[in-house]
Amino acid sequence: MKFALGFFTIALTLSVASPTLAYKETQVSNGGTITGKVTLAGKEPPALAYSLITNPDTDFCGRISTGTGWRLVDEFQVAPDGGLQNTVVFLEGISQGKPFTEKGPVKVTVEDCLFTPWVSVVKNQQPLHIINMDPIIHDVQIYETAPFGSKVMLHRPLRLNPFHPKNRIKDHQHKPGEAMLDKVQFSQGRRILYLECGFHTYMQSWGVGVDNPYYAITDAEGNFTLPDIPEGVYSLVAWHAGMGGFLNMEVVVLANETLKTKIEFQDPIDRRMAHNTMSPNYRYGTEVLEKEGAVYDIQATHETQDIQNNQHEGSPAPHSSH
Repeated sequence: MKFALGFFTIALTLSVASPTLAYKETQVSNGGTITGKVTLAGKEPPALAYSLITNPDTDFCGRISTGTGWRLVDEFQVAPDGGLQNTVVFLEGISQGKPFTEKGPVKVTVEDCLFTPWVSVVKNQQPLHIINMDPIIHDVQIYETAPFGSKVMLHRPLRLNPFHPKNRIKDHQHKPGEAMLDKVQFSQGRRILYLECGFHTYMQSWGVGVDNPYYAITDAEGNFTLPDIPEGVYSLVAWHAGMGGFLNMEVVVLANETLKTKIEFQDPIDRRMAHNTMSPNYRYGTEVLEKEGAVYDIQATHETQDIQNNQHEGSPAPHSSH
């Protein structure tokens, strides 16, 4: 097998045109492969921090927290060498090739006030199943986003899970409740969806729309592989939730050859605002509310998030999960 090596400097763009031609599934012989690594250059922004005190179900959702009343949302999972996890990499401009291997619905699980996975790859009109493992109600809101504006795709309550007693905070024996059924519906060329809970603002997830099976989500080291590609010239696109845009490059794939690539996102922006920045003098801290008669018992029984690592003040280090 032969190897070609490519390193690219690419501009960040806000949108990529949604494909218009239907993709045809066929058998691929003598296909080529694209491998690569996505990296982040520049200072990594601090994690977003949300006060558990100002969100409902404080005690239950506090099972994943700093232990001091905050839930962290770290959009950047970066390896020591800069490898960027959870980047969606996909091909554009390919009209036929290997079949889709994922034929079922998009599945999102809610557990401990956390959407999993953090990022999904979806197809337009694909069935969507959201399963609540928590004994509390969530408010599912899905938006399709684009630079020219966002639009509500879905807004529905997610029923509580009757199989998990709410008063047993330390009990982590989750059993799935009844799934909420719907489907992905993009419009006007949009291809990014954002999922959040209207009750618990730190509950977030993302989706990227594709029309062919040549996609991957980078691993913990930032690596990806796209195999069985018909010979041709295509666009290789990368998207990351924390960067707010696409990296797009032209690639030439040859039969039975492997193209090695490196994609680099540069200079991420600190997107914290007043409502998601950790502050020791936060006006709605436990001491203030307890004076009004409110009592909270926040115990990080499932995961204690690392404040220091997630503030990114020092050298890169492994981070707590979303």
